[in-house]
Amino acid sequence: MLSLLGFGMITIFMVLIMNKKMTPLTALVLIPIIVATLAGFGPELGDMMTKGVRQISLTGIMLIFAILYFSLMIDTGLFEPLVNIILKYVGDNPVKTTVGTAILTAIVSLDGDGSSTYLIVVAAFLPLYKRQKINPLVLTCIVMLTGGIMNIIPWGGPTARAMSTLSLGHSELFVPLIPVMAFGIVWVLIVSYILGKKEAKRIRENVVHIKYNTSDILGEVDETLKRPKLIFVNLGLTIALLVVMILDILPLSICFMIAYCIAALINYPQIKDQTKIISRHAGNALSVAGMIFGAGIFTGILNGTGIMHAMGSSVIDIVPDHLGNYFTIITAVFSGPLTFFLSNDAYYFGILPIIATTGEHLGISSELLGRASLIGQATHLLSPLVPSTYLLVALAGVEFGDHLKFTLKWAIGSGIVMLLAAIGLGVI
Repeated sequence: MLSLLGFGMITIFMVLIMNKKMTPLTALVLIPIIVATLAGFGPELGDMMTKGVRQISLTGIMLIFAILYFSLMIDTGLFEPLVNIILKYVGDNPVKTTVGTAILTAIVSLDGDGSSTYLIVVAAFLPLYKRQKINPLVLTCIVMLTGGIMNIIPWGGPTARAMSTLSLGHSELFVPLIPVMAFGIVWVLIVSYILGKKEAKRIRENVVHIKYNTSDILGEVDETLKRPKLIFVNLGLTIALLVVMILDILPLSICFMIAYCIAALINYPQIKDQTKIISRHAGNALSVAGMIFGAGIFTGILNGTGIMHAMGSSVIDIVPDHLGNYFTIITAVFSGPLTFFLSNDAYYFGILPIIATTGEHLGISSELLGRASLIGQATHLLSPLVPSTYLLVALAGVEFGDHLKFTLKWAIGSGIVMLLAAIGLGVI
């Protein structure tokens, strides 16, 4: 009965958010409350929800301050010199243009916001593509491939969801995936080179020498917020933050809180400027973090009622005994199509808990399955369920169907490369 109740709850959740009848936040909070109340768990819901929210509280805090920190660094102009170097190196060479696209996308993606990444990269490179007569589908392909890999960073979304669902820290889930991401980025650079060579051959006689003004690269920026004299201070602070994160010296949420406060004080000592920074980026930070706290209620109720355990016990009967030892690989392989046809919310809040409970019965740790579930991010951003994808194709002036057809085979290649790397490195 509990198993059927759980599958019914998740089905309702997926249908509502995929058909845009509810936002993920409202669905995560209200659906489990209603279902659990009707099942007779009403008097116990308070304790269940409180426990669930407490378990993911640090993840929510981390998301808020990570988004604020990297957004602040973009405002200060920290990444502009790197951007200028890339564009200077690119010149009028199609191969350098495509490779530069991948490098810039990887850099800008550090803020964890796909929409801002698309705005910045397309604004920077679309004029180059047009002047060099490079197919704009190459631009959307490279941006999407790079974004799919960089989306695995803890404050990007899916990893935070997996961390909150499985009650794991970044050192257990994310840090071991860094080498796997590196293999993925190398693959994207290879693809960028291949596409650039193809385009260069096609337009060999039509390449125009370009004089490109890099001052417009970041689109609409507030010049009053730039701090060029503090660039080395900000760079040192960012490097120190990344080192502390990788070495797991402090909890990631605390690292970002401290780093943001230091950065805000150094770059914007005036309170009005600090307030301006928060106002500029609070919407994005709070919308993501609010969803994570909603997930705490969802998973708290699933665990507290015993629904999660019942669902896992049901699924275990479906997995043949001889495939049990390959369950992490099965999870990684199917994470691609599942995250393509489902939203990240539906997969990481609805499907991953079942996978983790099944793995528990098989003696497989949740961190292995959590990492395996992230391999599918290589193709996720191609999904028609991802709103930011429509922003990308609109900015580049291409049709979504053409973009999907052009990019899918390369995205599958990314998934295969990352899967083989994860297996070879023993990550999953």
